Amino acid sequence: MTSGQAALHVLALLSSCQDPRSVHALDQTLDLISVLQEKTDEELAKLEAEGVPKTTLFSMGLDTLALCLAKAGGAQGPSVALARQVLSPESHLSVDTRAMVALALACVHNYTELQDVRELLREALWTVSNSFLDEQKEGNGMIGNIYSMGLALQALEATRKFYAPRKWDCAQAFSVVYAHDYQQPMAIAQVLPALVGRSYLDAAGLDCAATKDMSPRQHRPVFPMMGRRGLFKPPVHVTYTITNTLRGTHFNCSTSVVVRGGSTLLQVMEAAAEKNAETFSFTTEQTSWGPYVTSIHGLAGSTEDRTYWQFLSAGKPLDEGVGTYQPYNGEHIQAVFSTY
Repeated sequence: MTSGQAALHVLALLSSCQDPRSVHALDQTLDLISVLQEKTDEELAKLEAEGVPKTTLFSMGLDTLALCLAKAGGAQGPSVALARQVLSPESHLSVDTRAMVALALACVHNYTELQDVRELLREALWTVSNSFLDEQKEGNGMIGNIYSMGLALQALEATRKFYAPRKWDCAQAFSVVYAHDYQQPMAIAQVLPALVGRSYLDAAGLDCAATKDMSPRQHRPVFPMMGRRGLFKPPVHVTYTITNTLRGTHFNCSTSVVVRGGSTLLQVMEAAAEKNAETFSFTTEQTSWGPYVTSIHGLAGSTEDRTYWQFLSAGKPLDEGVGTYQPYNGEHIQAVFSTY
């Protein structure tokens, strides 16, 4: 279990009125907070020693948020390190990472009494929230891409006092979300809190004794369109290329396949592997965001050297995963062994 996975379990338990310090399973009792604290300490130690965490800054933000909401006492150290990352001129953090970090910093800011820490966190939160407002204005409502919108909206909801008196045109941002067809459970889980005026900061603030009055604070149309299915679609021709110039024997191999219209990229990869298993074989593992490609042509990504398989179309990274992205007719999909 990674630190991020432990943090997600903690948030899930807190939001369902369960104690993460006393998890009963397989005739044992586990203190999940202690597990998370240990893993977060490892992330922080590597970040301070090598400039990068053991996994990702996104995971560190998630870890810090979970520790803070659980009132575990170990959130302040990583929050300071994350704030410095946000404010560093050399940092080029994704929208998802900045949003998760902002949620964590907002939580710690509410609890810490150290004035210098509060000022550092405030500066970082002002920076992130204003950058999101700028991006939304420039993108006509979009912040990052459609799959980063959920966390970005949560962050803007949770950091209102840090960008005040500036106003947030939330209706513009929500109109972008309402127009999208969300299918991945994790994407839906990130966008739904924002649609009812809440954020992950509310996960530990539930009245577990309450049995009624469960209506949201703000009444908005809650559900974006999800899971639309079309009728028959004609077959599509897709060119698929795998490239490695980083490790071992370099290769650049291409093939063309024909798949049913509406097929996912995963199905395109399966068709390529069926056509030439020696070259285009691949492996996946299931994640909260759907299937994740771990290896292609026998070459696997690694957290040790921070490598992974990146999927691109026309030179641009895909916004969706292989389990949901649907290539169009004539598209050229590239899988490139890359570093992060």
